[in-house]
Amino acid sequence: MARTIIAYDLGTGGNKASLYDVDGNCLDAVFVPYETAYPQPSWHEQRPMDWWRAIVESTHRLLAGGKAAPNDIECLAISGHSLGCVPLAADGTLLRESTPIWSDTRPQVQVPRFFEKVDPARWYRLTGNGFPAAHYTVFKIMWYRDEEPALFRRIHTVIGTKDFMNYKLTGRIKTDYSYASGSGVYDLLGWNYSDELIAASGLSRALFPDIVPSTRILGTLTPDAARELGLPQAVKVACGGVDNSCMALGARSIAEGRVYASLGSSAWIAVTSRQPLLDDKARPYVFTHVIPGMFTSAVAIFSSGTSFKWVRDNLCANLVESARQQGKDPYDVLAALAAQSPVGAHKLLFNPSLAGGSALDGSPHIRGAFVGLDIGHTQADVVRAAMEGIALNLRLVLDTLRRLRPVQEEMVVVGGSSKSRLWRQIFADAWKIRILKTNVGQEAGSLGAAAVAAVGAGLWKDFSPIDAIHRTEDVAAPIPANVAMYERLLPVFQRACHSQADLGDMLAAIGW
Repeated sequence: MARTIIAYDLGTGGNKASLYDVDGNCLDAVFVPYETAYPQPSWHEQRPMDWWRAIVESTHRLLAGGKAAPNDIECLAISGHSLGCVPLAADGTLLRESTPIWSDTRPQVQVPRFFEKVDPARWYRLTGNGFPAAHYTVFKIMWYRDEEPALFRRIHTVIGTKDFMNYKLTGRIKTDYSYASGSGVYDLLGWNYSDELIAASGLSRALFPDIVPSTRILGTLTPDAARELGLPQAVKVACGGVDNSCMALGARSIAEGRVYASLGSSAWIAVTSRQPLLDDKARPYVFTHVIPGMFTSAVAIFSSGTSFKWVRDNLCANLVESARQQGKDPYDVLAALAAQSPVGAHKLLFNPSLAGGSALDGSPHIRGAFVGLDIGHTQADVVRAAMEGIALNLRLVLDTLRRLRPVQEEMVVVGGSSKSRLWRQIFADAWKIRILKTNVGQEAGSLGAAAVAAVGAGLWKDFSPIDAIHRTEDVAAPIPANVAMYERLLPVFQRACHSQADLGDMLAAIGW
């Protein structure tokens, strides 16, 4: 019998189930989407039972692929999207059909009330929670208490996305250190919930699940779960981790100072270290790593792939149609055109902040812009400027992290944009760092979850096999002449960002 692992990457848009052999090779993967509802402004909800249906369906499809039989599955683990807020009754009943996800910011009243009791700067320094506070779980629980008191009175515990899936799988209610670190009441250096912060919230400590290591085997499948999944009851279930930390593990960030970039709809650069990287101005957001004793600290831009998609759909419809007719990926066609424009896109700059600003920006109201546009610019310049603008915005992210600690001089990139050779060269030149593309690519979160399961089940003694799994497929080294051009453009880009933040505030004040 082959010993194999199932890893679930429970993301915002759907669940990816991946099958790994004991050496960490991905044998097969399937994706099942689910919907996000937006019933009111700032409300972003998903149905936890949709996650479960996606887990079940993806498992059946994975097994139908024929790469492993049910009896081959040794263990599994889940990487789950962060800051979930799933309320359960004492008997485990799900109390709300739809629950807030990480991007939900409804507790606008609860946040200032909490900070009447706790200094916001002290809260950030304790927790490393660098997103706007309303994203974090504790404030959403306070919202349940204030806005849905009948439901709140029935709540026994509130758990996260992957922890609810683990409950469905094993009947056990636990969380791990990485997921708990996004609760809003977790003391990073104390490695536990903070009694001070829980008291300030006015909530009971009992609402927060007990914490165990990510690799802890919670148990084996319940009879019901085994029947629904089509797997043996003997399959071991590890506690798993939050998506950011599982991705860091899968992206080879397993040692001090290692850095990786995740390039998707949003984008971030994260550093692994034994101390959290905290800065009151840039506010890196920190999660406890799934690796014991370590942290992953990141700074993000909210719109990278989504901004480039906007450029594709609204400014390059002709290229999309051309790609369709030729049977090509539209992004390959855009990149080929962008390659015809020189480095710097004839001094055309693009601010990619179409979805607003993070803590790195001067205002949440910042919006995107093309700067320096003139009658001589071409469509090729526009596309290249969009690519370079995302790279320059992330350069500001990397500079922030570099100020806080030295980072290694090479970086693994994962996510959609990592597939493009032109993108990778732009990143190398704009960031002044060697960019590595490996065979892992978009599977980093899944590989991280698989590694957690492998260690938990005793298939691996530690996480060191991750390095051997990564095989370098391409290296983009900085080209000195290109680096010099980006160094000249960077202060102009920064000045444009400051101006866009000011203009964004002015526009927000106008209203409708």
